[in-house]
Amino acid sequence: MTVQINYKNSILKSKSANLILFVDEKFSISALKKYISNSEFSYISDLLKTSDLKKDILFFEINSKKTIFLMSIKKDLKISDIESLGAKFHGYINYDKKSDYLVNSDTVNSKIENFVGHFLHGLKLKSYEFNIYKSKKDKRIIFVNVIGNKNKISTKTQLRFRALEEGTFFTRDLVSEPGNILHPDEYAKRINSLKKFGLKINIYDEKKLKKLGMNSLLGVGQGSIRGSYLVTMEWNGAKNNSKPLGFVGKGVCFDTGGISLKPAKFMEDMTYDMAGSAVVVGLMKNLALRKAKINAVGVVGLVENMPGGNAQRPGDIVKSYSGKTIEILNTDAEGRLVLADALTFTEKKFKPKFMVDLATLTGAIIVSLGSEYAGLFSNNDKLSTQLLNAGEKVDEKLWRMPLHKNFDKLINSKIADMQNINYVGGAGSTTAAQFLQRFIINKTPWAHLDIAGMAFSKYGGALNSGGATGYGVRLLNKLIEDNYE
Repeated sequence: MTVQINYKNSILKSKSANLILFVDEKFSISALKKYISNSEFSYISDLLKTSDLKKDILFFEINSKKTIFLMSIKKDLKISDIESLGAKFHGYINYDKKSDYLVNSDTVNSKIENFVGHFLHGLKLKSYEFNIYKSKKDKRIIFVNVIGNKNKISTKTQLRFRALEEGTFFTRDLVSEPGNILHPDEYAKRINSLKKFGLKINIYDEKKLKKLGMNSLLGVGQGSIRGSYLVTMEWNGAKNNSKPLGFVGKGVCFDTGGISLKPAKFMEDMTYDMAGSAVVVGLMKNLALRKAKINAVGVVGLVENMPGGNAQRPGDIVKSYSGKTIEILNTDAEGRLVLADALTFTEKKFKPKFMVDLATLTGAIIVSLGSEYAGLFSNNDKLSTQLLNAGEKVDEKLWRMPLHKNFDKLINSKIADMQNINYVGGAGSTTAAQFLQRFIINKTPWAHLDIAGMAFSKYGGALNSGGATGYGVRLLNKLIEDNYE
């Protein structure tokens, strides 16, 4: 099922189309008289007397061709609540089985700017489906048309919503693809296709990475028949030459664990071990589509962690791009090895204002925070506060976790500069973040987001129907909108 949203006044008449009207939390409909017929008003008034007014949405079937929906605008409603209301309405569309809907913007009585836009944004995000491998598809097209003269949404704002939806959907598409389709070679090609939106793309293959000395990243992918890559995406939207905002993502397209092989149960979920990189790619597409007035760079490391004859072994020592050496004690702690080189490279080459990296890095963060919060680790209080505030606004929540020099002793190696896991036990997410911090060479403000519990949901969430969530795209877009544009 595809949902198409049209912000221009529709030629459809309300007599033959389903009507979405907004009311207060008490479902007072006196102000709706001018938008519906007298018979419809009387019919709904009678039914409201026995309806559950604690609900967010009530609907009334007028006839076989028309249903009137009442959307309750609660007091102290936040933007995320409006978007959740739109997402809930998507469930009613599935039930209603009709194809044309009219959203009357004149009935909105709220001081929140772009109320209808946020409502339809939530509806659109919830409508996402990944069904390209299904033989039988729901081919219905649902048309949602905005009517009314009040609370209009500017063309520029419409573009911002659509760009954010397309960026989020691109992230979800990438995360949803199986490992035999979206291996590093194919992934690099898909990123390269974003050039048409104005992004400057550079792809560093194995030959170039060896020359640069990115042995930490290359070691992870050396057991696979697929290539390993570092891909940079630059968006130059500012009129000046200001430092770019830096975003770095872990792109392990499939993670078997390597020689430190994972258990077979649920290993199929490791197709989404590249979700951190997908967030960066989706964010960069969004910024390009909406012509963001900032400079930004996205950097992703793309590898496949396989137990081949040339695979990295436990006990190996590699020299990273930074020059620091790493003892590999467990080949399943591979994401931090990819990010180590990517972070140092991003800092050295682009000298960003800040760096935010995203990764499905540790199972330990799921033990700590479940699927409600992503873990935030940072060397900078200002950046942390900005991220926390952005997360609250879009309901992509973060919880700040500790970093401290005392954790360093847990990853110090006797025969190299460091080891890639903490063998003592405990603080798995923190020691992973502490490891990454060692590759921030010039004290650049940095934040690490461990999104292992947030990137994929088997049960669905407020704005997604299960599967890849796209968590992080809207969060980082809000960070940029509120603080850097």
